[in-house]
Amino acid sequence: MERNGRHSATQEYPHPFIHEVKLTRAQRIRGIILGSVLFPLRILMAVLCFLLMWLVARLRMAGLSEEHRSRPVEGWRRWLLHPIMLWLTRLNFFFLGFTWVRVKGRRADLKEAPVLVVAPHSSFLDMVVMVPTQLPTVVSRSENTRLPIIGALLEFNQSVLVSRTDPESRRKAVAQLTERMTSGGYWPQMLMFPEGTTTNGTVLIKFKPGAFLAGLPVQPVLLRYPNKLDTVRWTYKGTSWTEALWHTASQFYTNITIEFLPVYSPSQEEKNDPNLYADNVQKLMAKALDLPSTDYVMEGRVPVNKLGGLSLPLESPARKTLKLLRRNGLGAHEVEAALDRMIDRCQSGAQGSKVSAEELSSILGLTDTQTAVTICDFYSKDEIVDLRPIYLTFAALSGCVSFKSLLHTAFTLFDAEDRGSLSAEELSDLMGALLDFPQRHTAELYTQASSGGRLTEENLLRVLTTHPTYQRVASEYMQPEEAGSQPANGKAVNNNGSKHNSNNGSLHHNKKLE
Repeated sequence: MERNGRHSATQEYPHPFIHEVKLTRAQRIRGIILGSVLFPLRILMAVLCFLLMWLVARLRMAGLSEEHRSRPVEGWRRWLLHPIMLWLTRLNFFFLGFTWVRVKGRRADLKEAPVLVVAPHSSFLDMVVMVPTQLPTVVSRSENTRLPIIGALLEFNQSVLVSRTDPESRRKAVAQLTERMTSGGYWPQMLMFPEGTTTNGTVLIKFKPGAFLAGLPVQPVLLRYPNKLDTVRWTYKGTSWTEALWHTASQFYTNITIEFLPVYSPSQEEKNDPNLYADNVQKLMAKALDLPSTDYVMEGRVPVNKLGGLSLPLESPARKTLKLLRRNGLGAHEVEAALDRMIDRCQSGAQGSKVSAEELSSILGLTDTQTAVTICDFYSKDEIVDLRPIYLTFAALSGCVSFKSLLHTAFTLFDAEDRGSLSAEELSDLMGALLDFPQRHTAELYTQASSGGRLTEENLLRVLTTHPTYQRVASEYMQPEEAGSQPANGKAVNNNGSKHNSNNGSLHHNKKLE
């Protein structure tokens, strides 16, 4: 397996957004005994420390107008209170068990690198990196300002705040970041976690371009937790933040190594392309960590793999649906019959493709409506679900149709005006249905597949089956799976370990549209 560099859509790397603390019986007993003593003592001391930090934060910003708060804090508020806050921060992590913080390399000063980029991002406990970096300013979610004490600390830090749900907030944050990074030393050094979310540390996920927008030098900073028991990580699924805190505080101590790599100065090409700059720094840090660099990201709280602008979910709703139906006793013949009923409903001009859970239960041939409700939740947050993505992804996974026939069905369903071509918006909807996930960045695909301003079925099929990047959608991600086999990160294999050939599948679902 290639250790560094990009991976294919289905290459078998560990899921980076799942982490479980696995304890032996002896470790569990030891944790209960130590935790019953250490946890309450450490949390009590940390809370007291946080209260002192809150007082210092309030004192620093007391009496300042909005205009003064929009500029770097100076005078006694900095030379007196900044060292106190730094000492309290270190004391807080000491109470939580970070007795020693090992530092390798030299931190670059503000003139050398306005931004420190830190990876991998594993937990809220990663903020221990603020100590050897001298409390640089950070980027945080605006929602965090409503948290007790944390809001005051973010105000003290003069953090850049961004709302993940508000596009206008993101635009303002980008402008603010660029202004600070290009201020020529007027603003303090910044620290950013370019992964944008926490992972289990088995890979580096795709870096967001925010830290690289200004095209200025950055200093990569590596975090390692060389402990026998990996307790600090808190991810999308698995160990909760309270469990991570309990397990960490229940240890005698927790080791961490912070390594400052040499400053990375971008080339002119990287200055012109922040995404290229981010990718190259990611590869450099992955190599230093001996980890794979991947295109995994979190999009709308869903883990996906980026592929030429497309977003491929790591946890396919169709695969979960297929497993659920098998548990409910539906075999291959029942699935094919359900596909027939689905395409009939999608073609019905009077009824349309939107159905309720009760209607979906009838179409799938289920006796338990609750199973249909669960399937609806996989595909939609509403009580009504669109049958088109269910049919298309289901047909692909079941192996009932070839990719060519499947694309013909999809094209027909989304060519609303029967023009023989798709608009850019219709292409986004089609790819979203094929891939189980909304596709908001299909402009590159549209450009590749359109000719003379028209995107035809023939051209789209050509790009999706021959383009070096996009052909992986059909050849890897949308491969069918056998009833008796489990997919390996989306790659379907049969019981003999070979790929299932969907071209031999039945095409009768598409004959109705041809």
